Amino acid sequence: MRSPSSNLSTESGLDLGTDARFKDAGDLDISDGPAAFSAIERGIAAIAATGARVLALGGDHAISYPVVRAQAARHPGLTLVHFDAHPDLYDEFEGDRLSHACPFARIMEEKLVSRLVQIGIRTLNAPQRAQVARFGVELVEMKDFRPDLVVKADGPVYVSVDLDGLDPAFAPGVSHPEPGGLSTRDVISVVQRLRGRIVGADVVELNPVQDADGATARVAAKIAKELLSRLLSD
Repeated sequence: MRSPSSNLSTESGLDLGTDARFKDAGDLDISDGPAAFSAIERGIAAIAATGARVLALGGDHAISYPVVRAQAARHPGLTLVHFDAHPDLYDEFEGDRLSHACPFARIMEEKLVSRLVQIGIRTLNAPQRAQVARFGVELVEMKDFRPDLVVKADGPVYVSVDLDGLDPAFAPGVSHPEPGGLSTRDVISVVQRLRGRIVGADVVELNPVQDADGATARVAAKIAKELLSRLLSD
């Protein structure tokens, strides 16, 4: 999150550069394949067991499944607020049930969260619409989104931000860009107005190969800072 174009101060006035509660836990050492999911879950669980709140940086959206598993064990009754162009609810994708297109199907099957609120969706096909109905997902499709949206939760909240939820004008450096999406300010404003106690979060799907000028990395860093502001303040 360090860049000569910005600093570590958040819009709430919190300075992550001087706040001793903010610590970079480094990278998890993971291998390819299913073993990576267990390693991610163990790594997040070990940090959460200290009482810390964790912001995980991906990676593709497949990481949210093991991260949420670790968080759910510590914070039952989670509300999951998910920003994305895609609902990622396929039962399987190209034969893979652990694909980046499937994490929220696994999360809902295992009842890891009590609510799933998806914001910015604009690629909903018939199979995924059926999954929305099956799991009782609270859907805010992009065509229905309003900038003054307020999400309310009685219990703990986990926030997952897929950068392709943003319009490619704001975040071109992703693998699956989808026009007609959220602005950077839309995402930040919903996070800032969210009524609930945020206990964990992730930001995923930055693709540096597609991000020639670093614009998407700067957006990711900005969203990460504002999520950290909530994680440290709630």
